[in-house]
Amino acid sequence: MPTSKTTAPRRGLPCPPDKVDEFLSEPSAAVIDVLARTAGRILVLGAGGKMGLHLTLMIRRGLKAAGRDVDSVLAVSRFSTLRDQDEFGQHGIKTHACDLSDRAAVTALPDAPTIFFLAGVKFGTASAPDLLHKFNVEMPGIVADRFRRSRIVAFSTGCVYPFVRPDTGGATEAMTPEPPGEYAASCLAREHAFAAVSREHGTAVALIRLNYSVEFRYGVLVDIAGKVFRGEPVDVSMGYVNVIWQRDAVDYTIRALELAGSPPVPVNLTGPHVLSVRTLAHRFGELLERPVKIVGQEAETAWLNNASRIHQRFGVPPTALDDVLIWTAEWVRAGGESWGKPTGFEKRSGKF
Repeated sequence: MPTSKTTAPRRGLPCPPDKVDEFLSEPSAAVIDVLARTAGRILVLGAGGKMGLHLTLMIRRGLKAAGRDVDSVLAVSRFSTLRDQDEFGQHGIKTHACDLSDRAAVTALPDAPTIFFLAGVKFGTASAPDLLHKFNVEMPGIVADRFRRSRIVAFSTGCVYPFVRPDTGGATEAMTPEPPGEYAASCLAREHAFAAVSREHGTAVALIRLNYSVEFRYGVLVDIAGKVFRGEPVDVSMGYVNVIWQRDAVDYTIRALELAGSPPVPVNLTGPHVLSVRTLAHRFGELLERPVKIVGQEAETAWLNNASRIHQRFGVPPTALDDVLIWTAEWVRAGGESWGKPTGFEKRSGKF
């Protein structure tokens, strides 16, 4: 990462602000090839969250490029959190409103040989353990049982691993999960729900242990850049992070269909770097021409994810880190839209 004290030349955004979703859902040739080999209906469950539109739209665009029926992909969600059905409809994506915690509603969903599972809860659960159990434990069990004959890519989190030292390069898939905190424990229980069905029925599953996907409107980098721009202190207690640009994360998630197996295959997904929060803050200070205020002191460990296995299989994510930092700074400087949902990445308690 560049650390020069001189201010970097200003560079513009890579796309017009109203074309962000299209930019973040451009399918690669590899995605198109995978979708050309993926027959039948595709359901994206929990599509109304932060990654669902981009995943569904990339699938639709990839199907079109592969000469397949674009209407074979269906976005399923309550559509009550971030994205509504109209946003999907504007991109020509078919939708189905469904509460995935309702067994009868899930049973009524159409059969599909391919499932992407993105549903779950995180924020606001520190004082509501019942929500964690309902949506991160019971709901995955309902979905896994309903689609036990399908191939499933299910989102988990890198937070199922224990904290590790940054000089280790991050936790690999060979490390035994030891989730700190109730949220991370519920995510491991989500994995167990899919694993139980996979063991009993031979269901092919890939478990995406992601941290952290970032884009213009949300993520660790937006959190840090926003604090620097507003003159607020940046807490470095969680001193190190991993990030991956959301387009790359969605690309690899689709390609992970061909990694699914029984027993489930854990897939770490993030960028290639262990990043210092302090260094990121100072880089944003350069880009935004703002003084940087730091509070706290780096702990010896952090939630870090080593994704070298998927990088060896699919290549290192193509979006350059400094491009992402520059785009984020430009977006924040211009007052671009934000989801207004801080990630809480700096919390070490595991409570969100």
